[in-house]
Amino acid sequence: MNFNSVYDFSDREKSVLGQHFSNTDKHVFAITTPRQVDRGALMSRYSRSDKTMRKIFLDEFVTNPNRGKEFYSKILSEYGDDSVAELGEAQIAVEWISNIAAKKIEDQRIGLSYLEKSSRYIPFDQKVGNMYKYYRDDRILKSKYADQYIESCDHAFDVYSKSINLMQKFIAEIEPIDDFVYFDSISKSEKPFSKLANGQDIESAKKVYNSTVRSKALDILRNLLPAATLTNLGISGNGRAFEYLLTKLYCSELNELKVLAHLLNSELDCVIPSFIKRVNEKHGKSLQSFMIKTNKEISKLTDKYLENIQPDFSPVDVRLIGYTDIKDAEVNVVSAILYEHAHGQSLHDIMKLVKSFPQEKIKEIILAYTKFRGNRRHKPGRAFEMVEYLFEMFTNFGMFRDLHRHRILTIERQLLSTKHGYDIPKEIIHSGIEKDFKDCMYISDNVYQNLAKTMPVEAQYAVNFAYKYPYFIKINLRELYHMIELRTTAQGHPDYRYICQQIYKKINDIHPLLTKGMKFVDLNRYELGRFETEKRKEMKRRELLSSK
Repeated sequence: MNFNSVYDFSDREKSVLGQHFSNTDKHVFAITTPRQVDRGALMSRYSRSDKTMRKIFLDEFVTNPNRGKEFYSKILSEYGDDSVAELGEAQIAVEWISNIAAKKIEDQRIGLSYLEKSSRYIPFDQKVGNMYKYYRDDRILKSKYADQYIESCDHAFDVYSKSINLMQKFIAEIEPIDDFVYFDSISKSEKPFSKLANGQDIESAKKVYNSTVRSKALDILRNLLPAATLTNLGISGNGRAFEYLLTKLYCSELNELKVLAHLLNSELDCVIPSFIKRVNEKHGKSLQSFMIKTNKEISKLTDKYLENIQPDFSPVDVRLIGYTDIKDAEVNVVSAILYEHAHGQSLHDIMKLVKSFPQEKIKEIILAYTKFRGNRRHKPGRAFEMVEYLFEMFTNFGMFRDLHRHRILTIERQLLSTKHGYDIPKEIIHSGIEKDFKDCMYISDNVYQNLAKTMPVEAQYAVNFAYKYPYFIKINLRELYHMIELRTTAQGHPDYRYICQQIYKKINDIHPLLTKGMKFVDLNRYELGRFETEKRKEMKRRELLSSK
């Protein structure tokens, strides 16, 4: 089709449009106008007009610099069209916040993307102004337990800091570098470290090995860190998601989150003001009131009806307590697979037919759906979303932080506490720091118990990553393919590798045909699992340097 007549702009119009769009004559173009509010308003106005976007811009925006703001004021405030708030985007950095605050922010998974400071690659042993980096809550500091809290957190960081070199030395002793093979550039093959002759290969191997040992040590020692440990968080998302996040933060019982709400609101006002303006207006205040009242009411009812049930968590880390029946699961999946390629047949009729299929046909279709997967990034289709599982989890808080990142799942949790005991990595025991570790847990437990009497929400700050944490996950089979294959890779943290291996075994027991396509689950155990990954990274770095 020839679009020349549609885009027959004058030279003056082309000159104006060239400052706001990537081209003036093609039917595919990028909106480059600098103001976020105008970009979003253009997109939304676009859906309500028969004009082309560039024509709308010339007719409505060029002559009225406030058109974008006026448009959003009407659409969001007057009409309540929430979807248009997704047209404004922002990237925000939030620094020096506790792990408790970071997890509450990251609870919102839709519309926002997060990048958080790693506890695997970055040690938390440095001080700022002679103070370790952990959150000091005002309410705790004004209480009679302030000194205990400071001493507990300081002690945890002291043990963590002094144990880094010791743990690295211990790991190097049980997994010496001579036991690992590395690529020899002379023979063009892999050789044990002791057989390497090229000086560059030797240095590269040492670098990879030392990096892997350090990561392993930090993986183990993170169990000592209190939940008050400060982290940095990068957030990228749209206005609608930020608006809801602000609402939840304003409703929080934690002062840290309320303060963050004001700071975040102020910064978003600088970049996407029109998209989040309703937060503290009439409708926003009403939503905040609804959320606060609901939480208080449910809290009362919980105390009323669960007061006679004592916590009794089994030692099982993963408990599968609900799932789609095997017959329904297979019928649902096969029907969804066929439906996408059907020729007008209804899902009802397809499901009725599939129920009559012999098992051979069921198997043929399900296996064909994952037949050509060549690696874990070849995600299976949405038909696997027709099968769901409900897991009750009982893992340490550090492990929860890793699984919490997965978006396509429902996750609910309780307050972090010391009620359920803690995990001790075997390396802690064998390296000789078991007593220091247990002393640390004892001290933090004592502080938690004291704080929890009057401030259970703030008491979470004192709890170490090693403490066990109850939560549940509702997840579909498609997301399980992604989570299990990703989290069982050799370079993964040992804790979540073990948990995801257990999840795989449980769903494989009940739905063996549906898990046939999980071709990249690693059920092996590794001591220095990141070695191969770090080796590949170093090889790529060397190849890049040699090509320059």
